[in-house]
Amino acid sequence: MAVNPRQPDGNGASSRAAEDEAAALEARYGWLEPETVIELAVDRFFPGQIAAVSSFGADSAVLLHMIARIDRSLPVLFLDTGKHFDATIDYRDALVSDLGLTSVVAVKPDAGTVASVDPAGDLHKTSPDACCHIRKVEPMARAVAPFGAWFTGRKRFQAATRQGLPTFEAAGERVRVNPLASWTVDDIKNYLYTNNLRRHPLVAYGYLSIGCQPCTSPVRPGQSVRSGRWAGRAKTECGIHFAADGSIMRMSGEIGAG
Repeated sequence: MAVNPRQPDGNGASSRAAEDEAAALEARYGWLEPETVIELAVDRFFPGQIAAVSSFGADSAVLLHMIARIDRSLPVLFLDTGKHFDATIDYRDALVSDLGLTSVVAVKPDAGTVASVDPAGDLHKTSPDACCHIRKVEPMARAVAPFGAWFTGRKRFQAATRQGLPTFEAAGERVRVNPLASWTVDDIKNYLYTNNLRRHPLVAYGYLSIGCQPCTSPVRPGQSVRSGRWAGRAKTECGIHFAADGSIMRMSGEIGAG
């Protein structure tokens, strides 16, 4: 079931094909263990046409470790927004070295757009959606354009907006694969411990979901994992993974990923 990169065709046929393919994969393989899903996706479903998207955040090491055990040369796309914690950049470099990943690609926002729309670098204060669009959504669209599918590390437990997250889903003309969708907090902790994986240093300070520095804060006891993202706002998703129809998802009532 090899897949070629899908380009917009203007009539929705590619999106419908992706929806059908994702539904068929979910029905047949959605229940499998994460590493099996990854191996099948890399070797059988999307050979040479799949990448991983990673924030190098709180528990990114789990998915990346699984991928490294299967194919260390798999492209790993990192959105370098220009607003990350220094600790995240340091962690990225250290984890890449630990795992032996050989194809990590830093994807940056368009410099001209940033200079025009956010010259002072403070757009996040007045319009976090607009900031996410120029620093994450548009770069993400460019990054995945050459591929037919991509992996994410999203899990159902992370937020109410992710409770129905499948393993395979359509994202516009492409298929998005969430191998860890059904994993619990304990599953993640046990995997990190068993495999002695490096943790993001900010986790120790209560940062359980780590994005751009201005829009990330520690999580209080009893709060959801993603409550520290855009705290005090209705926004819960940055929109980088798109909706099934290819549209952007940003607010709390929409199912997406950050």
